[in-house]
Amino acid sequence: MRRRDFIYLTGMGAGALMLPGMNALGKTIDPVKALEGVDVKIKKELADVALNAAKSNGATYADVRIGRYLNQFVVTRENKVLNVANTESYGIGIRVIANGCWGFAATNDVTKEGMAKTALKAVAVAKANAKIGGAPVELAPQKGYGEVSWKTPLTKNAFEVPIKEKVDLLLNANGVAMAGGANFVNSIMFAVNEQKYFASTDGSYIDQDVHRLFPSFTVTKIDPAAGSFETRRSLSSPVGMGYEYLDPLDSEKVAGITTRYKKRYDMIEDMKFATQQAADKIKAKSVEPGKYDLVLDPSHLWLTIHESVGHPTELDRVLGYEANFAGTSFLTLDKWKSGKFNFGSKAVNIVADKTQVGSLGAVGYDDEGVKCKKWDIIKEGTLVNYQAIRDQAHIIGLTESQGCCYSQSWQDVQFQRMPNISLQPGKTPLSVDEMIKNVEKGVYIIGDGSFSIDQQRYNFQFGGQLFYEIKNGKIAGMLNDVAYQANTQEFWNSCSQVCDERDYRLGGAFNDGKGQPGQSSAVSHGSSTALFKGVNVINTKRKIG
Repeated sequence: MRRRDFIYLTGMGAGALMLPGMNALGKTIDPVKALEGVDVKIKKELADVALNAAKSNGATYADVRIGRYLNQFVVTRENKVLNVANTESYGIGIRVIANGCWGFAATNDVTKEGMAKTALKAVAVAKANAKIGGAPVELAPQKGYGEVSWKTPLTKNAFEVPIKEKVDLLLNANGVAMAGGANFVNSIMFAVNEQKYFASTDGSYIDQDVHRLFPSFTVTKIDPAAGSFETRRSLSSPVGMGYEYLDPLDSEKVAGITTRYKKRYDMIEDMKFATQQAADKIKAKSVEPGKYDLVLDPSHLWLTIHESVGHPTELDRVLGYEANFAGTSFLTLDKWKSGKFNFGSKAVNIVADKTQVGSLGAVGYDDEGVKCKKWDIIKEGTLVNYQAIRDQAHIIGLTESQGCCYSQSWQDVQFQRMPNISLQPGKTPLSVDEMIKNVEKGVYIIGDGSFSIDQQRYNFQFGGQLFYEIKNGKIAGMLNDVAYQANTQEFWNSCSQVCDERDYRLGGAFNDGKGQPGQSSAVSHGSSTALFKGVNVINTKRKIG
């Protein structure tokens, strides 16, 4: 093996350690097999076996998830295909309440015998847990929906698109970068299909077909004379859509200092811009530290929303039940109970929404059979709600779950996961150009970069990909080495304007980690471009001493 390939593959391995759930990707399969579904009648018969076995052995509640999880990776570098992989994971997870406690068991023995045995194991686990003591589980009531189904709205199933078409797109994009003078370029296509069947003793039998897609690349330019290099990653977004996301449409492009994308993505065009911008970044002026007004593009702001709003409003972090992957939350219950905790300015309206079309978190029903919906988290700057599931709802006085329970696979127990959390557009007509005209000293940031946040999601630092200096209402050139620091409350109180819905776009995370053992989930965050006044900017290149 050549040294370059060894470093690349070992690098992928190190990265995989940071992604919860990589061990749940399953076995390798022929891509043709991915198109073969499982009859819903068979799933119902299997589910009933498990539910009846659980009830007859003492369970007061039971739910069954029959899951088939398909993943497809196409990985290229320069003019080579490094890997094509199709994986399948298929099995059953059974969760019960017996003697007031939760029990869970899972198996890949997808037979009636396997269902019955696993249901008994789940009940046994619950009864063993009950001997430890503690308050009994209190579930919010949930009506049964009968036999219902939901599917991601799409026009082109990514798993039906030939591998060659995907390889050609990636290699063509790489070719554009190499022709533009790039020194290195890699591109990846990642498609996911979750075929999930949920049944419970409430009387629900829910069949769902969930699709997600994430095309991405990284292009690198080296300056041998200066001994430096710069990269620019794709401005694509991971989406809850089919392969139609990769059919470019001019109507879905956002013009400006660089093109950004809404519900369609032009990978070839973005690669062309990225290659030039990687070279421009090498020559860009290093930022002078100080206070700046920040104009944050949705391709950047989604990550700040995710870390500083999404995670701290998870009720399990608020209660201290969850502290993995960056801690608990400063948004304690007393702040919410006061009804007047000032999270941000009046311009800040943030909603949770598991129904948003095209988003990563969109499903019809969550993983405990609750129909998904939309609700306020921050309203005109005030904290008004959290994210809660059935056994948490009573803690904050809710009479029903908010429908944000999720498990990364059949073999993992479901728990509270972040729904799509988004900043609402401004109600007054405002374009990005109009916003920039009123900024005397500022920085315009496009694309997500590095981030760091403390153990209560309060103090943070964010980088980015593209930085442009704003002087007296005009773009004055590219900057480099920019990061901004703030605490969550000060930052969101500095938000003075949000562009209107014409600029609204989604960004997101394909592998958001949480829990122990760790699980990953996919979630989107939407916003329009927003203005934050007087934020502290540091120079990431300068050294002390």
